[in-house]
Amino acid sequence: MLRYLTARLAQTIDQELMGVTGAFSLEQLMELAGLACAQALASVYHRDVYPRVLVCCGPGNQGGDGLVAARHLGMFGYRPTIYMPKPGSKEHYKRLQKQCENMEVPIIPPSNDIEPLQKALKQSDVVLDAIFGFSFQPPIRAPFDTVITLLNQSRLPIVSIDIPSGWDVEKGNDSGLGLQPDVLVSLTAPKEGVKDFTGRHFLGGRFVPKYLEKKYELNLPPYPGYDQIVELVSDKTPPKF
Repeated sequence: MLRYLTARLAQTIDQELMGVTGAFSLEQLMELAGLACAQALASVYHRDVYPRVLVCCGPGNQGGDGLVAARHLGMFGYRPTIYMPKPGSKEHYKRLQKQCENMEVPIIPPSNDIEPLQKALKQSDVVLDAIFGFSFQPPIRAPFDTVITLLNQSRLPIVSIDIPSGWDVEKGNDSGLGLQPDVLVSLTAPKEGVKDFTGRHFLGGRFVPKYLEKKYELNLPPYPGYDQIVELVSDKTPPKF
């Protein structure tokens, strides 16, 4: 049976991946994660119907995954726009942002004014949520509380990376204030808080080494062909028509 991760175990696995034994760099993992997320969005929301993607990025590693995904979506032929309520300050984040700029991906200038986000939502077909990761601790603070409210009110389809923004990694959307995505792309392995998620659920973590999968008894499903994602199906997953 597929293992769902607690916050502590998810953090332990990340540290091991980037440690001496795992030997991955943070940038490598972000590149692979962002590519998987872009592929998941493209597999559900085809560019001929949903060409305009609003990629909402937080200031942490989750936001970095979103920046990578935005770049790949641009390469896939989509028209991504990046919205960062509070851009990350670390060097790798700035490099990922620069890579998007080099691909001529529009970036909405940071502002406390919600009007640019409202305008962007009206000009978008689908949202990629890369605001908070599994290290998020409630409550949702400004400016992200307003952002998440507007995203939920937009009625646009939402694809969340790893865990929907505003959800507790273990308790899920207990507060009822988190995003309500249609698609979730779990990274490495699903987290405890998304056990009851009923939308389409993908796993994007083809970078997990065999030794680590066995050590933590993750029981990951096989990835089909050359895909970076595999869809997870449970008795809670609604049928596709």
